[in-house]
Amino acid sequence: MRVGVITFPGTLDDRDAQRAVRLAGHEPVALWHGEHDLHGVDALVLPGGFSYGDYLRCGAIAARSPIMTEVVEAAERGMPVLGICNGFQMLAEARLLPGGLVRNETGLFVRRDQRLRVERTSTAWTNRFEPGQEIVIPLKNGEGRFVATPDEVKRIEDEGLVAFRYLGENPNGSVDDIAGLTNAAGNVVGLMPHPEHAVELGFGPTTTRMKAGLDGLDIFKSALESVAA
Repeated sequence: MRVGVITFPGTLDDRDAQRAVRLAGHEPVALWHGEHDLHGVDALVLPGGFSYGDYLRCGAIAARSPIMTEVVEAAERGMPVLGICNGFQMLAEARLLPGGLVRNETGLFVRRDQRLRVERTSTAWTNRFEPGQEIVIPLKNGEGRFVATPDEVKRIEDEGLVAFRYLGENPNGSVDDIAGLTNAAGNVVGLMPHPEHAVELGFGPTTTRMKAGLDGLDIFKSALESVAA
């Protein structure tokens, strides 16, 4: 499967995402924000970083880049789309996912290995997990606090749109401990933690027998099974 990884000005985790795609058994395809061509890919990843220096709002300018016209159209046709950190912010700004991401409650940049609970497994990016499964994914953000109106939060919860939820301490003050969302169709998923940094043994939060560090790989492998199905 060919997975496009889009680079925007200020993106910094595109190479990591491409490597994660490759380790998951896919072919990564580098895409540029200024194009109107997805080059025939089967799925898309919007990686993390600080697109356009986070001016206006994080992801706001990138969400209006030329290639986002094709991203929105592809998502609406059912193509799997994953937004990681800044990519999640872009998906919210493009209205492919509800709510928004703002400055962390503490006002500080947070970096840690973050415990998560997988809330919904019927998505293109979570189908290899079990409902309620606990995983650990690195987190690094300064504007990762998920916010939404009370009515919007109710709709998100009622419709089962929470894909991942923070466990333990909420790192940024996100409402309802929301770490990641899906759209109703399950093909678009956004999350603030970075699964592309959890795709190799020995790079997790523990070094016991060098077995930790693979929790993010199943997110990328899920897309292959989703498209194949």
